[in-house]
Amino acid sequence: MAVKIRLARGGAKKRPYYRIVVADVRSPRDGRYIEKVGTHNPLLPKDHEDRVNLVEDRIKYWLEQGAQPTDRVARFLDAAGLYKREASNNPNKAKAGAKALERVEEKKAKAEAAAAPAPVEEAPAEETAEA
Repeated sequence: MAVKIRLARGGAKKRPYYRIVVADVRSPRDGRYIEKVGTHNPLLPKDHEDRVNLVEDRIKYWLEQGAQPTDRVARFLDAAGLYKREASNNPNKAKAGAKALERVEEKKAKAEAAAAPAPVEEAPAEETAEA
């Protein structure tokens, strides 16, 4: 049985409160779980001591049994020193999309056209002599 340590949402509308639970991967997010191993209250300030509560000995036990934490729970466990989370690296995240690149090129073309002096066309000498 594949087991995850994840968040189960509770609380009222617009007032989230999360239980950190050990659950089978096939069970729904807020459904049946094996054990509650902590809580997370995102409405509290980040430096508040009750924002994240963990039952450390049970979390260590489940990690030894092969439970995989989700990314958010892994951040909490890393902050508590229970789990080593590798920092993710996505070099493409900062790159602009295709439409944004097109807009930038259009602006550059307009700026170059405006900066370049318009060529002054001179009338040929032959036409002025005939008139």
